[in-house]
Amino acid sequence: MEFLRPGHWAEALKMRADHPRATPIQGGTDVMVELNFDKGRPDALLDLNPCRELRRIERIGGRLRIGAGVPYVEIIRDLGRELPALAQAARTVGSPQIRNRASVGGNLGAASPAGDTHPALLAANAVIEVESAARGPRMIPIDDFYVWVKRNALEPDELIRAIWLEPASGPQYFAKVGTRNAMVIAVCSFAVAVYPDRRAVGAGIGSAGPTPLRAGAAERYLAETLPWDDPAPLTDAVAREFGELVAAAARPIDDVRGTADYRKHALSVLARRTLTWAWNDHTARRRAA
Repeated sequence: MEFLRPGHWAEALKMRADHPRATPIQGGTDVMVELNFDKGRPDALLDLNPCRELRRIERIGGRLRIGAGVPYVEIIRDLGRELPALAQAARTVGSPQIRNRASVGGNLGAASPAGDTHPALLAANAVIEVESAARGPRMIPIDDFYVWVKRNALEPDELIRAIWLEPASGPQYFAKVGTRNAMVIAVCSFAVAVYPDRRAVGAGIGSAGPTPLRAGAAERYLAETLPWDDPAPLTDAVAREFGELVAAAARPIDDVRGTADYRKHALSVLARRTLTWAWNDHTARRRAA
C-alpha cells in the first residue's frame, strides 16, 4: 500500500487528482478500524495531517467555517454556544481519545448513516465545501451530500475542505439511543433546531435509513403549527404528531443493533423530547426578554 504525505493543501489536491483511488486519512478513527479488521485495503492512503488549513475555525460574513480536520474536542470546547446540537453530538462520539482525533470532515467522508454529527448538520442546514485541483472549490448543500450507504457526492478528485454553518438563532438539541451510554454506535439518533427568526424548524435523523435523513414533513408541520408569537408551552398533541411524522420519515432496517420497529418508536420519543427541551428554552427566552 502506498502512503502519500503532502506538505500542504494544494499538494494534497494534486495527489488526490493523481491517485483518485487513494483513501484520505486524518484522524484515522474509521479508516484504521477497517484496515485492522481487513474490511478493505485501499491502493493508497492520503495523509491530510500536514494540511494545517483543515484545522481552522473561521467566522466569515456571519457564518462559521469549520475546517474538515477540526477535531471534536475543539467543537465541544469552542462552539457549544454557537452550534449546540453539533457540540452535543460531538460529545457522544467514542472516547476522549477518539474525540481528540476524529472530525466532522471524517464523519462526512465516511458517510455512514450512523455517524453522530449527520442529524445535527441536517437540522442546521450545513453546506459542505469541497475542492479539486482542476475545478477549484464548490459548495454542496447537506441535503445533496449523502448519496447512499457510505457514499457521498464527492467526485473522485475532490476532498472535503470545510463545513459552513450559521450560528444558532434558537435552541438546538441532539439525542441518540444506544446499547449503552458511551462508546457506542447509535441505534438511532435525532437533532432538532428551532429558528424563531424565520419561524422554521430543522429535523435530522441518523442511523435509521440508507443515508442520514431530513424529516421534511415534520419540519413543515411545526413551521405551520407552533405558536411563534405566543410563548405558550408545547402541547402534548403537537409533540406527539411531530414524533409520529419523524418516525414516518425514517427508513430503518432490522440489524444487530435494533429492529426497524424499535428505531421508529425510539425516534418518535427522541423527537418529542428534544422538541420539548428546545421549545421550553425558546419560551423561557421570550419571557426573559
